[in-house]
Amino acid sequence: MKRLSTGLLVALVALGIGTTSVLAQGTAKAKGNIGPFAPKQVAQDQSGLPPADFGTPPSGEVPILFNDRHVYTKPDRLKENRVLAALVRGNIILIPLRSMFEQMGATVSYDPASRTVDVSKPGSDVKVTVGQPEVVINGESRPLDVPPEIYKGSVVVPVRVISEGMGAYVQWVPDRRIVVVRYIPLPVPTPVPTPVPTPVPTPVPTPVPTPVPTPTPSPVPKNPYEHFVVGDYIFSPKVYNEFSPGNTGKGGSFDARAAAEFPLFGIPWMVEDDYRQWAYPHNAGFVTVIGDNGSSFVPSFTARDTDNDVRLGIKVASPRIYIGVGYLSRAENYGYPRQNGFGFGAEKLPDLDQPFSIYGSIWYYPTVSGPFTFPDGSTDSLQVSFLKYQVGGTWLLGGSGLFLDAGFLGDAIRNKQLMPSSAAHAGGYAGFGIKF
Repeated sequence: MKRLSTGLLVALVALGIGTTSVLAQGTAKAKGNIGPFAPKQVAQDQSGLPPADFGTPPSGEVPILFNDRHVYTKPDRLKENRVLAALVRGNIILIPLRSMFEQMGATVSYDPASRTVDVSKPGSDVKVTVGQPEVVINGESRPLDVPPEIYKGSVVVPVRVISEGMGAYVQWVPDRRIVVVRYIPLPVPTPVPTPVPTPVPTPVPTPVPTPVPTPTPSPVPKNPYEHFVVGDYIFSPKVYNEFSPGNTGKGGSFDARAAAEFPLFGIPWMVEDDYRQWAYPHNAGFVTVIGDNGSSFVPSFTARDTDNDVRLGIKVASPRIYIGVGYLSRAENYGYPRQNGFGFGAEKLPDLDQPFSIYGSIWYYPTVSGPFTFPDGSTDSLQVSFLKYQVGGTWLLGGSGLFLDAGFLGDAIRNKQLMPSSAAHAGGYAGFGIKF
């Protein structure tokens, strides 16, 4: 099955299953995948039963009718934590894998580490992996137009998987917006005993040594979780604060990052650390002091601003899109106290299983503060809001695990209390990383 044409989904028949049509009153018959047992199936359709109540599906979903039994429930909810409705993705219909296959008597198992589902029953074995556009039926790999995905905690797959994998009849009724699934297990034929012929003596042949087959190594499954470290040099960054009206850094500015994805409670998570140092010249002159209490002459020196934040995120979309919380610590080399604070943000990690990939992040820390002691002995709190951002790309260097890294990063710091001014840092960068 390659596409839906003129509103009709034609699914392939794999084991010869009966056919039927679901009639919408006053409309023409909708077509499905018709097998060699069509007369028996049509006779069941002419039983005179009243039409089923198809209910009202949630947004983006359509009901499923399985063997004349309506498996979609009202009101809109999950039944035993299983999705009982189908989804429409363009011209492809996705159905809940577990609820459909278990109704056909199959055993369904899920490996959260590789996100692979294995469906088995006598005479049939089906494997799919979330995010990979292929299905393996009895050891044979076949492509899918749309990869399986996780919807409301359940794996959904194109209807083609059940029609080809279990020999089910699948039909899309566009005027009623329902999916019809019919499945009739074929009886196992009783083997007919073969008469044993009278043995004829034959000469004993000279035995030929049987060659020992060379075992084929099993393919190593692709790791769906990334782990990497990367270091970048920041070229000629621009800095704006009380010490620099836009001076350009001439060296000593860099960024270092490390991140790892991991599964927990069946959900992908990520943890990341991001450290940045900005080095830039201060030209001799008067500088506004903390608290805006006048100004003071400061001779020339090389200023260094550093910040480090640790992030924890949960995956919300593919590929590798996370939201989460972070903790940031900030320091300078010109006598200011260290400032700390919690925040939140969003992150797109690089896809290091691809030759090229892009990534980006934006994290916001509404209050980053530290205690300050005035010359008279009184204390108060320095406070700023801190916004960090980054966008870049990676280029994998063959199978070495090394990759090139380049992009643009920066921050925007706004004074909330006592700081002499707001600040900003920005610049392009390039470097190397390694994935594990």
